[in-house]
Parts: sequence; structure tokens; C-alpha cells
Amino acid sequence: MPRQIRLAGAQLGPIQRADSRAATLQRLIALLEAAAKDGAELVVFPELALTTFFPRWYMPDGDAELLGYFEKSMPNPACQALFDRAKQLGVGFYLGYAELTPDGHRFNTAITVGPDGAVLGKYRKIHLPGSKDFRPAQEFQQLEKRYFEYGDMGFPAFRGPSVWNSPVLGMLVCNDRRWPEGWRVLGLQSVELVMVGYNSASYDPNGGPNENLERRTFHSVLAAQANAYMNATWAIAVAKAGVEDGAGLIGGSCIVDPNGIVVAQAKTLGDELIIADVDFDACLQGKEKMFNFAQHRRPQWYGPIVEQVGAVPPK
Repeated sequence: MPRQIRLAGAQLGPIQRADSRAATLQRLIALLEAAAKDGAELVVFPELALTTFFPRWYMPDGDAELLGYFEKSMPNPACQALFDRAKQLGVGFYLGYAELTPDGHRFNTAITVGPDGAVLGKYRKIHLPGSKDFRPAQEFQQLEKRYFEYGDMGFPAFRGPSVWNSPVLGMLVCNDRRWPEGWRVLGLQSVELVMVGYNSASYDPNGGPNENLERRTFHSVLAAQANAYMNATWAIAVAKAGVEDGAGLIGGSCIVDPNGIVVAQAKTLGDELIIADVDFDACLQGKEKMFNFAQHRRPQWYGPIVEQVGAVPPK
């Protein structure tokens, strides 16, 4: 019997700095309801899906606006309606948000919630881009290293519920998708679906003229395709897109099969659903042949991947 699930990516258009939480939440709920109407069982939302991409703005530590972007618990009264509606519909979801722990730590976090409303898995972003320091010469900042700590949970895989045919699931957040190490750690746990939410600038966020919307969208999709293929897994990468307070974000939300083939892709920079029927057994071809890790990996030669950080050229 096929192990299948209907999967939806809920791309969001821009969330402006002045937009209310209530209005934003209603957009997420509307996408969730539309996905459920089309038969989706699992909906993937973007990174920081409840707020604007606030790391583009400089705010001092302790600033009330900055702290207002963080969630002290999940769910909480400000987003409970999303959890309630998903449970009513029997639909699970991936949600990216800014997490403030009870002891004061801040992470760029994602959770996966099952169709019964229970949290199945949690992940904290590891590959933080940008800088800690404000750069006055740049109109828009990339201050994730200032506002977030590096994730401390590794790359955990987990089982989805039996109603989804018990797939092995994994999560990444935004810049993580560009680093193959996270994908491979998930691959070594026999992952069958990697879910990624992102907010990626349509310009070089570190300054310079060499990147634009087209190139950065190409790289985003390429990363999902290559890593899905090399780990014989389905992948879904979902954007917050469009222009937020003058700053552009790429779209390109996509669902990729274990052969690296894009089977669904967003066509706009606004609120948009992409949907695909995912057959987890399609992972077996790659996992049993080309990427049969037990037969073909040679980890005794991979030491530099974990022993060093920067590149060291030969003498």
C-alpha cells in the first residue's frame, strides 16, 4: 500500500512592520483552510511566519518592539487560533517563529504540529547569516547573529503520525538549506521529508551588487534540489516573499522529489499555495542504490568536515 500524504506549501507575501498580529494570523488561517479544502494533510509555513523579517532593522537589546517579535511559549494566546483551526480541520503544520525561552535565550525556531494539535518536533536554526554589528552604511541590515543564538538541538529527525504513514521528518530554517551538513545528518537518520521555511533577501544582505532576485531564487531552488537528491528525500522550501517596507524578499517556494525534480513551485511573490502528492516510497530508489550510505560512505576520510571551520589551502 502506498505511503502517501498530500503536502502544501503556504507561501506568504510581505508582512509589513506595521501589520497587526491578528491580521497576519488570519492570513495564515486562510491559507491553512484553503489547503485543507484541497485535501492537504500537512501545511508548511515560512520562517518567522508571524512577523515581518525584523533582523533587517537595528533595535537595541531590551527594546519593546524587538521583544514583541518573540514568542514566550508555543502555542500562546496570540496564535492559538491557528492551532485550534488546524486541529478542527485535522491538518498538521510547520511554523517558523522567534522563540524566547523562559531563561532568556532567543532562537530562530520551527516546530511541526500534528493533526491532533500536538507538537511533533522542534528545531532551532544553526546556520545564522549576517553579523552582530550594526552597519550604518547599509540601508537594510542582516542582524540574525545579534538577535538570535545558534541553535542548540542539532538536526533531529522524528516520526510523523500513522495517519501520515509514519514518515521520517526533519526541519531546517532558511540559511540552513544552503549547508549540506544539516541535510546529511538528517539523511543519516533516513529522513523522507525535509521542511524548510525561509525569508531570503532579493539583494545581497551583506552589501554588494552581485546578487539579485533572479540569482538568489535560482540558488534557493538549487539548494533544495541538490540536497533532496543527495539524501534521497522529499523537500519542501517555503518563502515569505515580496517587498517588506522597501526590502525585497525572494519567492520560489517549491516541493522537490527525491530525484531532485521540482514538482510544484510558486509563481508569485504573494500569498500562494503549492500542493503535491508525496509518495514516501519514492525515496527507496535513492536510499537503496546510489545513496545507500551503509554500502558507500567512507567517513574515515570526512574528518575535516567536523574538525575545522574555515578553509585551509594547501601549502
